[in-house]
Amino acid sequence: MNTENFSKIPGLPARTAAIRMLDAVCRRGETLDQALPIATAKLANPSDRSLAHNIAANALRWMTALDTMIDSATKKRLPDDSKARMALRIALVQVLILETPQHAAIATALPLVHGGPRRLVHGVFSTVMRGLESGELALPAYPEIPGETLDRWTHNWGEGVANAAGQAWAKSPPLDLSFKTDDAGELEGEKLAPKHIRMEQGVPVTELPGFADGAFWVQDLAASLPARLLGEGNGKTVLDLCAAPGGKTMQLAAAGWKIISVDNSEKRMERFKDNLARTKLDADIVIADLMKWEPSGPADAILLDAPCSATGIFRRHPDVLHCIGSRQISERAEVQKALLDRAAGWVKPGGILVYAVCSLEPEEGEEQIEQFLESHSEYEIAPVEHDALPGDIAPLENGCVRTLPNMLADKGYLDGFFIARLQRKGE
Repeated sequence: MNTENFSKIPGLPARTAAIRMLDAVCRRGETLDQALPIATAKLANPSDRSLAHNIAANALRWMTALDTMIDSATKKRLPDDSKARMALRIALVQVLILETPQHAAIATALPLVHGGPRRLVHGVFSTVMRGLESGELALPAYPEIPGETLDRWTHNWGEGVANAAGQAWAKSPPLDLSFKTDDAGELEGEKLAPKHIRMEQGVPVTELPGFADGAFWVQDLAASLPARLLGEGNGKTVLDLCAAPGGKTMQLAAAGWKIISVDNSEKRMERFKDNLARTKLDADIVIADLMKWEPSGPADAILLDAPCSATGIFRRHPDVLHCIGSRQISERAEVQKALLDRAAGWVKPGGILVYAVCSLEPEEGEEQIEQFLESHSEYEIAPVEHDALPGDIAPLENGCVRTLPNMLADKGYLDGFFIARLQRKGE
């Protein structure tokens, strides 16, 4: 995309980065995290990078509603991945969600289709604006979950949960912090669990009191549950598998475990090391492929936070609902099965294996554990008791844990996770 002749237009570089991210997600199936570094490489100002990400993330979050408006203003439907549709999504979401003035939104959108149908984009934008002003068009109360995912979640969890997911998706989630101790220091928020508070998004996390001293790290309440279910370590050994970016390792270290943390991503492990250094917590770090690596001996416990569809963290990563379908879910379920099978022999008799996925898909959670227990008679569920969980979360009848988007609705909602605590039979 050549926008060099428009380089003096204020705000254009951020919009250019935003459309590149949107294109990477919608056309190439990349995640926003994957697209962000390349798309924003030329943005020197952190606020411009933040704006670009905010525009792209909100365009993905509200895409169904934006596309309905765009389609109402065209005689012939624009292709989903066309430059014109991408630019219109960028312009409309700024006006409707980010409260950008109309003239600024369209002025920075038209250069994005330089050499393309600028008149069409301007005309569609103007038509949609008139429709909104007359009341013929309106933004829904909350964004609609994309079609296939909505159907799947309605079937699996019911219409109430599917609707709650849309409501949870409507705004950025609150800020959840996990602490090394039960002392939150100067920070004020709602205590949802021991060593955990929830705050409204405000100043950057790095500027909060206690960050530089390593008192806390960002971690959704649901993401903190797997490590909580292992309890106090008292010097026992735990393998944290697929460990990056390190939140669960830091929990385990603060709880007195001796940890070997393994992940195959060198880049993610660099961030992991930074987090450990800041918090002054210890772990042995291994960068390796789990299908090739193995420990020197069995461990007292394993925490396997397996690679998954990540549909449970859609509030923070709206791109996943546009990239994940039944094929991707099945592919990830095969990886999870292989990792479970491999890790099963690494636990001492009487030891614990905690399996977790940030997924709302039963194939990756409930069904995965059913199949594992059928083929691994040496394991059984170690039921989670209600008092081991925050007050508003209850275990399933079989003792596993499932968090859903409708939980904690009055407190800012919750990410979707499945967690099973398994014990190897023996001592």
